[in-house]
Amino acid sequence: MFRFLAPVSLALAFAAPALAAQPAPAAAPSLPADPGTPAANFTSERIGVTVLGEGPDVILIPGLSSLPAVWSGTMAALPGYRYHLIHVSGFAGRPAGANAQGSYLVPVADEIARYIREARLTRPAVVGHSMGGSWTILLAARHPDLVGKAMVVDMLPAIGIMFRRPGQTEEQVAAFIDQMQGMMANASPDQRRMFTSMSISQMTNIESERQAIIDASLASDQAVSAQGFADLARTSLLEDVGRIRAPLVVLYTDPGGAAQMGFPPERIDQVYQMSYRAAPHAVVTRVPNTAHFIMYDNPAFFQTKLREFLTTPGTPRP
Repeated sequence: MFRFLAPVSLALAFAAPALAAQPAPAAAPSLPADPGTPAANFTSERIGVTVLGEGPDVILIPGLSSLPAVWSGTMAALPGYRYHLIHVSGFAGRPAGANAQGSYLVPVADEIARYIREARLTRPAVVGHSMGGSWTILLAARHPDLVGKAMVVDMLPAIGIMFRRPGQTEEQVAAFIDQMQGMMANASPDQRRMFTSMSISQMTNIESERQAIIDASLASDQAVSAQGFADLARTSLLEDVGRIRAPLVVLYTDPGGAAQMGFPPERIDQVYQMSYRAAPHAVVTRVPNTAHFIMYDNPAFFQTKLREFLTTPGTPRP
């Protein structure tokens, strides 16, 4: 998660927001050979859903500006499930739709909940990476009747703590986040490519995976991505964590990237444990030898933990 936040420090290298008009989005990255089929009879201006496989239902939610294909290797390694892949509008080539205006953190979670209801899924497992982890928290906390169990992959419920310095007021923190959002939304094409390449180089240790992540980010709507960053920075989900009663598994990365944010690595375990301690059934585990994209960097460990998670009974229907 701290490698996810590293782009913030990189963005400060921009002297000022560029005033040039934004270019057309880049072409969307390719999906895997079998991307699944669109969810039947479900339309939304905030998300798209495709379904792949047969078996118990699992909702997979990628992170900010990511493509559902980040889960391809995971799904191939764990067959026997019916995977519901969420593609957030404005991310990775999907038109921005309703997410083009205003905050969309909570509305997207509510829309995923609507999909679960309309698809008549019975308390599926929900797995979310990065910002997808925030949506997982919201679903489990605010729609407890719909979620059987939840897994959060490398995401804290309140990343705003990373932007606070001793003595800062709430107004100063808010102004900093506003400035960052503006810089991200108005960066020139060259600035954006540089920003994205530098950021992604710190988000996965697997060089062969980086280009696809970069392509997905550049194919995302620039303003929607900036808004997503701001939503995460401004929103605390700590109270929501305390409302989760379903089994909750939290995986997070080795703390090597924390130093880039001026955050002592030895405190990372404590921060994660404290952040999720209010959830009575939370199991919080650090994943070794990995950056932000855990499913790429340590697939064997991740797949083992996910298999254990998926085979553990969830919350039964009331």
